[in-house]
Amino acid sequence: MTVLWEGSGWEALGARAGRARLPVWDCTAGLVVGDDAALLVDAGSSVAEGARLRGDAERMLEPLGGDRRVTHLALTHPHFDHVFGAAAFAGAEVFGAVGIDRVLAYGRGELVADAVRNGLDPAEAAEAADALVRPHHQVSGEWTLDLGGVQVLLANVGPGHTAHDLVVFVPGDPEVVFCGDLVEESGEPQAGPDAIPSHWPAALDRLLELGGEDAVYVPGHGAVVDAGFVRAQRDELAARFGVS
Repeated sequence: MTVLWEGSGWEALGARAGRARLPVWDCTAGLVVGDDAALLVDAGSSVAEGARLRGDAERMLEPLGGDRRVTHLALTHPHFDHVFGAAAFAGAEVFGAVGIDRVLAYGRGELVADAVRNGLDPAEAAEAADALVRPHHQVSGEWTLDLGGVQVLLANVGPGHTAHDLVVFVPGDPEVVFCGDLVEESGEPQAGPDAIPSHWPAALDRLLELGGEDAVYVPGHGAVVDAGFVRAQRDELAARFGVS
């Protein structure tokens, strides 16, 4: 199945997992392909970007035959650059960490304001907020998705970067871990007003326990990293916020 990623502009992470680095904010979107279903990890920063992601993903799936489409969407945390494209995934089963639905339902004004502060067109931000899709399934611990030929683990390892951090583990050789913004490579991890700094190092400890030493770790922003990078970032965060 590795051929799936050839010429796509997506980065192959394993036979069944790949990712795209989106423009402007260098945000990651991931794709996990099973025999019967496909999971997208994060939806981009606008409805238009979400539609482009879905189109790209489903064009890659076409050679596999059958009615191939994105059937599942996992939102790693409720920030605009990861959730505002969710409305483009009509019909997909949407997953998020427990409590994310309240942010998406009642925090839309702040999501729009944050998006505009960071340079998103106000009309695009308002459109995305109006069309926001709330998750159908909220993960409080761990949830296994059987995509056919691959069982993907969704794990609520937070809080940390936000109060609602979800990570995605894809088995294989190597195992792939989509970390959301619990890990960032292209800059210092961002701790906004919704971060829980006192718990962030512990969240990374749990992430490392699940992924192990040999996994490929995919940050929410930036290049793919290894366990050593995640551990070093964990220690930097602990020192920065004065926690163990």
